[in-house]
Amino acid sequence: MPSQQVLQQKTSEVGEIVDVLKDCNLIGIASLQKVRASQLQELKKSMKGQVTFKVLKNTLVKLALAEMKKTELSQLEEYLEGPNVFMFTALNPFKLAILLDKGKVKTFAKSGDLAALDIVIPESNTGQPPGPVISQLNAVGLPTRIENGSVWVSKDTLVVRRGEPINERLASILSKIGIKSVELGISMRAIYDNGMIITGNQLFVDIAATKQSVETSNQEAFALALEIGYTTKDTIKPLLQRAHQKAIALSVGAAVPTKETIGDLIRKANAEMSSLNSAVEKTTPTA
Repeated sequence: MPSQQVLQQKTSEVGEIVDVLKDCNLIGIASLQKVRASQLQELKKSMKGQVTFKVLKNTLVKLALAEMKKTELSQLEEYLEGPNVFMFTALNPFKLAILLDKGKVKTFAKSGDLAALDIVIPESNTGQPPGPVISQLNAVGLPTRIENGSVWVSKDTLVVRRGEPINERLASILSKIGIKSVELGISMRAIYDNGMIITGNQLFVDIAATKQSVETSNQEAFALALEIGYTTKDTIKPLLQRAHQKAIALSVGAAVPTKETIGDLIRKANAEMSSLNSAVEKTTPTA
C-alpha cells in the first residue's frame, strides 16, 4: 500500500478513536497478556450491551490522546504498554472489575508467572514416594515427613504471596501436587472514570471482607442508636420495648398499681411478707 494511503488510513483510524474517547466517560485498559482468544470472545458475548471491547494499537491511541489535548485523558498514556484491550462502558468501574475477574480461569504456573493469590501448601499427603521429591520440597521451604510410604508436607506453609513471581522450582512442585496458582484472563491496568484514574490495584475489592465490615458497622450503629435513644424506623420498636420495660420496673419499684403492674406488686408484697415472716420466726424464742 502506498505510503500516502497508509497515512490516510491511520489518520482515519485515529479520528475514529478520538470520536469513541469523546463519547465515553468510562474507559478501561486491560492487559491481553496470557489471555486466550476464546476467553475474550466469551467476555464479549456475556457483556454484550454493557461493555464495548476494542483491541486498538497503542501508537494510534497515543496519537488520539495527543490530538484531543485533554489533560485528564492523557494520563492513560502511562498504561499503554504491551497488548491491550480497551473497554467503553457506563458500568460502575468496580462492577466492571468484578465481572472481568469472574471471567478468569486458574491454571498451573510456569516459571516467571505471578501468583494470583497467597499460595499456602496445606499439611497433606503429596502422593509421592520417598526419593528426590523430598529435597525438591525442602528447597522451596516445605517441611516434610514420611508416613505410610508417602511423603507428606508436615505443616501448612505459605510459599508465595499474591503478585510475587513463581520460580521454576516452585512451579514444578505446585504442578506435581496439583495446585493451580495462576489466573488466565483480562487483568485491568487502569480505568478512566469522569476525569479520575483508578489503577488496577485500587480496583481489587475483597467482597467478603467488605460485606463483613458493613455488617459489623451496621450492628455497632444500631447499638449506639439504642444507647442514645435515636429513633429510626429500625430502632423505634426496640426503643419503645425498652421504655416500656423501664416504666414497668419503675412502677413496681415505686409501688404504683396499674393493670400491668398489679400482678408483680402482689407477688413482690407476698415475697416480702414471706421474708418478714421467716425473720420473725427466727427471732421469736421457743417455749
